[in-house]
Formats: sequence, structure tokens, C-alpha cells
Amino acid sequence: MLIRPVSAGTLQEAQQVFERVLEIAPGSVAARIGVAHALSANIGCGWSASPQEDQLRAERLLLEAIECDAASFRARYALGLLRRLQNRLDESRIELETAIALVPNYAPASCQLGMTVVCLGQPNAAIPKIEKSIRLGPHDTASPGAYSILSLAHLLLGNVEQAIELSRTARARNPRLYFPHLLLAASLGLKGELDEAKTILAGGIRLRPEFNSLARLRAYTTWGNPQFQALRKDTLDLGLRRAGLFDV
Repeated sequence: MLIRPVSAGTLQEAQQVFERVLEIAPGSVAARIGVAHALSANIGCGWSASPQEDQLRAERLLLEAIECDAASFRARYALGLLRRLQNRLDESRIELETAIALVPNYAPASCQLGMTVVCLGQPNAAIPKIEKSIRLGPHDTASPGAYSILSLAHLLLGNVEQAIELSRTARARNPRLYFPHLLLAASLGLKGELDEAKTILAGGIRLRPEFNSLARLRAYTTWGNPQFQALRKDTLDLGLRRAGLFDV
């Protein structure tokens, strides 16, 4: 959907283009998928001001698209992303696996399947899927997200050095995304590199001031089963606390 690095601005522009197409051609399946994907990506990146409303509209558009074309890999991929944001993780996995079955070399689907498996509390199983997505699209606009997800998987497993290296890569590839900053801050916090962790955390909060407490971050990022939440508490959340992100 995007050929430029992901940002709030590029997502907004992409959505506006698809909205115009939908006005001109109300029956367009591609426009439905485009709007829904932009809405879902906006939620996942932490930029949505009304995530519940955006989820409802994205779901309606995607179900309409799939009713018209059940074999659309882009619709299945977008629905897989949306289902994870809704914390409907088993459904997310099915949709993303369907997208991959339709187009096996579609890198974003492998990446998002990896994130869903992470949210299912299985970071070990997720790592090969995320690494596959990076091999398939090493330089595409989704690669910063893939490196971030891979960093998260290693962080949840306690592989702090790998998490630091991967989050640095994600941050360098797209410094406008807040989550590589938070992942790097948490990883450095766990390692005990507190001065750098605090500096990196401050940069992440400048990008998303709404996430200036752990409570606010957790209230927005609600996806993940109990096994994932337990791993998150002992790694990501602990590292962020050490870096200076407090509970309130």
C-alpha cells in the first residue's frame, strides 16, 4: 500500500487516496481494502485518535471486500492485522495463514503472522516467521516494523543483546516510529544501561506524548493472551520502568 516509509502523514495520505477512489467507485474492492488497511495500520502504530471507531469501520469494509472476493490475499492480510488489534488472535492467525497460502512470498503477511504468534505467547515459534519476512523484503517500507517485532520476540525470551541490536536497526530505518524507541529503551533498561535508556525513552515519548506512562501504553496496546502478558510484564514492562516510564 505504501512505497514511502511509514508515518502518520503517509498513512493519512494513503487513506485519503483510497477514500477518494471509494467516492468515485463505491463498489471498489481495492479501495475498501486500502482504507481498512490504513485504519488498522494507524491503530497498530499508535496514531489513531479513535481506535474503536476505526476498528469497526475497517472490519465492515474488509468483510464487504471478502464477500466480493474471498481469495483476495490483501483483504485476508488486512483482516489478520485487524483481528490481532481486536485481540482475536486465533482468527488473526487463520487469516494471515490464508494470505500466505494465497501468496507465499508476501513479506508483510509473514511479519504480521509472527507478531500474532508473539501475542499468542510463543516468541520462539514467531522468530522464524519474522526472519522469513525480512529475507523476503529486506529493504521495503515494512522492514522497520519487522525488525521491531523480531526485537520484541527476543526481548520476551530474555535475549537482551539481540533485542538491542534489532531495535537499533528498526529505529535507524524509521526514526518516526515510537515503538523501536520504547523497545530499545526497555532492552537497555534490562541490561542496566540506564543513562542511554532514559535518553532513548525520552525520544520515544516526544514522538507519542500520549504514552508518557506505562498505564497509558498498556491501555492502548491491549492485544496479547495471558502468556504473552506475563512475558511482557517480566521483560518489556520491567525494562521500561527501569528506563523511567512509570505506572501512572
